[in-house]
Amino acid sequence: MWWLFSRKGTSGFSRSSTAEEVTHGIDGTSLSAIITGASSGIGSETARVLALRGVHVTMAVRNMAAGRDVKEAIVKEIAGAKVDVMELDLCSMASIRKFASEFNTKSLPLNLLVNNAGIMANPFTLSKDNIEVQFATNHLGHFLLTSLLLETMKKTAKESGREGRIVNVSSHGHQLAYREGICFNKINDQSGYSSFGAYGQSKLANILHANELAKRFKEDTVNITANSLHPGVIDTNLFRYNGIINGLTQKLGRYVFKNVQQGAATTCYVALHPQVKGISGEYFSDSNLTKTNAQARNVDLAKKLWDFSMDLIK
Repeated sequence: MWWLFSRKGTSGFSRSSTAEEVTHGIDGTSLSAIITGASSGIGSETARVLALRGVHVTMAVRNMAAGRDVKEAIVKEIAGAKVDVMELDLCSMASIRKFASEFNTKSLPLNLLVNNAGIMANPFTLSKDNIEVQFATNHLGHFLLTSLLLETMKKTAKESGREGRIVNVSSHGHQLAYREGICFNKINDQSGYSSFGAYGQSKLANILHANELAKRFKEDTVNITANSLHPGVIDTNLFRYNGIINGLTQKLGRYVFKNVQQGAATTCYVALHPQVKGISGEYFSDSNLTKTNAQARNVDLAKKLWDFSMDLIK
């Protein structure tokens, strides 16, 4: 069965390809990127590999101590690496607004926005803004962040003549969403809460967000693309809130799941590879185009989610 993991798709890459392999030979020295959740897991590997390719990386992290440790490791490994660490708590709109304001005042370009941070299957909790925490962290926080950084991205794309890219790290777990997809009237309903249903809802929202962005960019002839992806099932601390699954990952992870180097591959591919130029509103897995379920392709649902999210961040 292991030959299936190395079977290459039309891109020339496979499930077993690593982030370094899918970006081999790519020069990103003129690019600037923000990566959320870059202090651990596939986020830190994405930061490392983009820095390896010459990209000026801003790590947007909640845990500043962990972020500084990752930065230290990157600059120690890669001579001349350009890496900054800034605090960002996606559970707090105040923190997101502070981060965006501070970044924008630096007058740095922004070519790539990698919305990577995420939590999975948490017990029911509300964010600092009283919104169910998985929806708040995985979707709404990134929705607000993207909105606040869009003018900088548009300016960069126009002045540089280079395509900007927004990459939403979603999951095949979008198929676990509640039957109605997004529970607009019951986002904070604890009585009907399912930890995996809420996770699926937030991951579905990631895809719908990217699709609606892509549609709007096309209508406004903006030189920015927006895509979403499934990184794979990876042996990281994402499963920490589910004891049974966490136990299985510890025992079987290295045999069944992707490692972090493989898990970051699709993100790095969509962010940097020239094969992805001009592609927008699509969904990737194993560094190849793939399909979502029908809900994730629902344009009316995407528009409704956009309007709903805009109301929440006002």
